[in-house]
Amino acid sequence: MLIKNIEQRIKVNKVVSLSAIAFAVFIVIGGFFFAYKMIEDSRKSIYILDNGVPVLAKQTDVLLNRPVEYKAQIELFHRLFFTLAPDDTYIKDNIQKSLYLIDDSGKKEYTNLREKGFYNQIIASSSMVSIHSDSITLSPEQKKFVFFGKQMITRKSSVITRKLITEGFFEDIIRSPNNPHGVILKNWRILDNEEISNQTKNSY
Repeated sequence: MLIKNIEQRIKVNKVVSLSAIAFAVFIVIGGFFFAYKMIEDSRKSIYILDNGVPVLAKQTDVLLNRPVEYKAQIELFHRLFFTLAPDDTYIKDNIQKSLYLIDDSGKKEYTNLREKGFYNQIIASSSMVSIHSDSITLSPEQKKFVFFGKQMITRKSSVITRKLITEGFFEDIIRSPNNPHGVILKNWRILDNEEISNQTKNSY
């Protein structure tokens, strides 16, 4: 009887000891994890000086911002490519900047428009060309986008508005001064550029 009691106590002591060890290990691992999370959160906290006053800001995950950067890149390309003035140097500078953001499909479209005399017409008629971005849809799985907007051609006597719908693909690349978002547009093409209005300016 005495031996059985001793054996039971030994078993109970083993269970208690193992449970205490397991609990201690759990506490240590939990402590390490909590400390790691605190360090990670503290690294995301940065201070920005605003007129000498430190303002707390939070860093965000780069991946969370990528859809925003994709849309910003698409909008930037279209703005550079389609914002034109009756100045050959201005046109070439804008086109050159836009071509850093796209593959050779952008150069092909530029060559096509140049051969049609589009840029010469802009200069000859002293026209201003601008665009308005309505929306951009992204398909992250296919890495595909569709741009919806309007193109305005302002001449001395009229303002022509054209529909502008384009599509293409996007791919991540290394960031550079000429491509700060680190995104290259690919296989881009214009789907619809039909005229939707032609308003005559009032002349006094």
